Amino acid sequence: MNRAPNPHAAKDEVLEEGLRPSRLTDYIGQDEVTGRLQVYLEAARRRHQALDHVLLYGPPGLGKTTLSQIIARELGAEIRVTSGPAIERQGDLAGLLTNLVAGQVLFIDEIHRLNRSVEELLYAAMEDFALDLVIDRGPAARSIRMPLPNFTLVGATTRAGLLTAPLLTRFGIQERLEFYKAADLARILERSARILGLRADGEALIEIARRSRGNPRIANRLLRRVGDYAVVSGDESLGLARARTALASLGVDDLGLDSLDRAYLTSLVEKFGGGPVGVETLAAALSEERDTLEEIVEPFLLQQGFIERTPRGRVATASSRAHLDSPSLRRTEPRTLFSR
Repeated sequence: MNRAPNPHAAKDEVLEEGLRPSRLTDYIGQDEVTGRLQVYLEAARRRHQALDHVLLYGPPGLGKTTLSQIIARELGAEIRVTSGPAIERQGDLAGLLTNLVAGQVLFIDEIHRLNRSVEELLYAAMEDFALDLVIDRGPAARSIRMPLPNFTLVGATTRAGLLTAPLLTRFGIQERLEFYKAADLARILERSARILGLRADGEALIEIARRSRGNPRIANRLLRRVGDYAVVSGDESLGLARARTALASLGVDDLGLDSLDRAYLTSLVEKFGGGPVGVETLAAALSEERDTLEEIVEPFLLQQGFIERTPRGRVATASSRAHLDSPSLRRTEPRTLFSR
């Protein structure tokens, strides 16, 4: 069950950029992580040195890209942005590194998807601020070392377990981002509503926050979509009743599960008797990619205690069966597919 194309996607990307906080003092949630980063950044500024390389990891949508941009701003440095899949050859990485200036931040999203030869070139760059290149081939081959300016590499990944030990140990700062509490999400939504010019009361924002899977990206998208319903209704004020009606129309239930989450649980419980069943089998049954299930769907279901990962496969818990049978879920009748 592939998610339907989101007609709001391009506009959402622009709006999402506008909603990102620009300084640590504006960043809501992840208090322990931001508290430690504040210390590391201040120490780097006082030493007049580049910040140690930073690895940010955790599920999608929790603020890894935003934090990388904040790190650069707090250091007063420019940021170069790329991703693991975009760096296909060693020459691509060499071009990025040799064009950096002292103190600059290089952000590599999905860093776990770097190929091995490119990753090996990073080792000396991160540790010695040097680039080891091999010139020519065969008997004429020779190695040269090019010095690089001191820079800070910020890597982001949803799958830290796929990083090799040599790369992982070269990150002096490693921070895991956790799912957000509903109270923090409500504060984020209050700020977002002001920026978007939405008149929303506190109860409506709390309801959206509660159904946002602990994820600020999802929370902001839900706010925009619920805001659309308010505009179409002819009254741009957003109250609790209208928020609940709009969320039900979007197919988002009381716990924040959407159509794909429920299809996953329904398939696991009804087609496979509650498991155990392999993730590849579930992906085929749902016509979804395995990565989508592992990175988008399963983390929240695991956190809610709806599924278990066992050596033999995924297993549904009693909680998932109870949720599928709940009267509130039966009242959720989505008219449109909602895409994260």
